[in-house]
Parts: sequence; C-alpha cells; structure tokens
Amino acid sequence: MLISKRGLLAATAAVAMLAAVSGAKAADIVIGSAGPMTGDLAEFGAQLRAGAEKAVADINKAGGVLGSQLKLEIGDDACDPKQAVAVANDLVSKGVVFVAGHFCSGSSIPASAVYAEEDVLQISPASTNPAFTEDAHSKGWTTVFRTCGRDDQQGDFAGAWLAQNFAGKRIAVIHDKSAYGKGLADLTKAAMNAAGLQEVMYEAITAGEQDYTALVTKLKEAQVDAIYFGGYHPEAALIVRQSREQGLNAPLLSGDSLNTLEFATLAGAAADGTMFTNAAEARNLPSAQAVVEEFRAGGYEPEGYTLSTYAAIQVWAEGAKRAGTTEPEKVAEAIRSAPIDTVIGTLSFDEKGDLTSSTYVWYVFKDGNYAEANM
Repeated sequence: MLISKRGLLAATAAVAMLAAVSGAKAADIVIGSAGPMTGDLAEFGAQLRAGAEKAVADINKAGGVLGSQLKLEIGDDACDPKQAVAVANDLVSKGVVFVAGHFCSGSSIPASAVYAEEDVLQISPASTNPAFTEDAHSKGWTTVFRTCGRDDQQGDFAGAWLAQNFAGKRIAVIHDKSAYGKGLADLTKAAMNAAGLQEVMYEAITAGEQDYTALVTKLKEAQVDAIYFGGYHPEAALIVRQSREQGLNAPLLSGDSLNTLEFATLAGAAADGTMFTNAAEARNLPSAQAVVEEFRAGGYEPEGYTLSTYAAIQVWAEGAKRAGTTEPEKVAEAIRSAPIDTVIGTLSFDEKGDLTSSTYVWYVFKDGNYAEANM
C-alpha cells in the first residue's frame, strides 16, 4: 500500500506523540541539506554541509526540536537542474520535513516543485534569483524561503555603483547563461542603464570551458575599462587570469558567487583588485562570534554560505518550536509571525519568503584574501 507524504508525516507525528506519552525516546526528525558536493562548485557544497552539520550538532546538544534529535541527510546535486530534482525526490523518500538548500538557483527552482508537492519546507541559504520565491508565491506555495538577498537587490546596488564610478567609461557585461549568472548580469545591466551608463559589449560564455582567450581578444578590441561578470568563480578566475596574460588590465566585478578563497587560488596574482557584491560579512557580527570561534577551533574557516546555512536551520527549528509541529505550512506561518535571532542577525520574512531587509556591500581581493572594500 502506498502512503502519501502527508500521510507519512501524520503517522510520524502520531508515533512521536505515542512515544512521548509512554516515556519512550521520540523518533529522530529527519532534515536535509543539498548543494554541489561534487563538481566545479564543490567548494560551496562544502560550505553548506559544514553549516548544516554544525547547526544540527548544536541544536541536538541543546535538546533538539520538539523533544526529538535531528538527523541530517546530505544531497549532492552538482548544481545540475535534473540532478537537483532527483536529489529532492531522494530526500523526500528518506522522510525529510525540511531542506536547507539548494545552492544554485538553477537547482533550487526545479527542486522547489518537488518539495512543494511533497510537503517539505525549503530554505535556500544561497539562491538569489528572484524567480525562486516569486514563482513559488505566484503558485500559492507558502513554504519556500531564503536566508540571502535577491539579485534584483544586488543588481540595483551594483548597477547604480557602476554607473556612478565608471561614468563615461567602457563597460562589458558577460554572463554564463545560468539562471543565476544571466539573471544577475541582466539585472545589473538594467540598473546601470537606468542610471545612465550603457555597456559597449554584452556577451555570453559557456561555463566549463578552459580557454576564454577569444573572449579576451574581443574585450581588448572593445577597449573596455571594466568587466561585469554574472557567473561562478571558476570561470571568473580563468577570465581574469587570461586577461592579465594578454595584457588586459580592466578590473573584473561580479556578484556573491565569488565569495570563496578558491577564486584567488584559481586566479593567482590576477585575483588582486577583483571586486564582488555580497551581504555584509557575517563572520564579524556579534551574533556569530561564538559559532565562528568554534568553527575555527576545529580548523575550519566559515566563509561564504556556511553561516547562512546554519541560520536557515535555526530559522526552521525556531519555526517548528513556535508551531509545536514540523507540519510545513504551520512552521512557515510561525516563521513569518515574528523576527528570528540567528548567527547572521535577526531575520524577518515577507509573504514571499524573502528577507524583509537585505544590504549589499563591495568586497575586494588582495594578496589571496578578500575583505569589505573601503568605499
């Protein structure tokens, strides 16, 4: 006999209640985290895994959720849309009630349809394409959230800044055709155009290639003063390195997907001067200090999306505690009911599942590291 996910949740809740009444140990609550654990973007998958594992360990140490311990399942989507759907179905088959993921917008969006159908609450710590929450809201799904900003906010910030700081200059806009990369490039371009600066070149690349010298030649011929790139750090590193090798010194500017030291490793000395936008550095927040110190004591630097993943699990756990259940719609309602304290600050969510407040700043690479730029 087949049992629906909703029926399975009801049965699980009944077992947990019976266990509580009889004094027996309540069953574990299964949650998941998914992202690119393998492939070119595995560095970000490692960040999601580290944040999720630490959050689960800390919550379990503090008594768990609703009297039960959390059990974490990890899914590897390699940032591939089809694989993301397979991962989502696999996590559902393992009984997850919540997923902190995915990383790439192109994975989170198709996976969200599976989670919505199977009554699983989803909070992405990294997917910034507006369609992730916009599409869900238009379909009446209430259980989709993110603990990061949106690319229309990021694009507005970057585009206006480019128009002001490169007024009268020659700007190239490049993207990698991905949901994230093209989306961010187009939104930044629109904001830059609206502020009075037109690009002299708009070009798409194919992610995964190793030789972008033809692109660099076009950039040189266009005499560009700066390159805005929508895409991920492996391609960005190749473009900036090969630009320097061909004598093109135009700075490369990009979005939040460059917030990993692996970019500097791949680009070498050419990384210096590259800038990217992201939320203010979470590791510097007072709310994050204890967790950051514990990470570092264990030999791990919680950069990138580590803390936003930790925060996603905190948000869900608090929502479940408020609701007194893991039932997704009730947890979602509880999450929206009042602000929630997390390692990345106090978070509030609107009806679409987006943060009610998100501020972007510029970061700059220098000597193999990155830090907030002094503007």
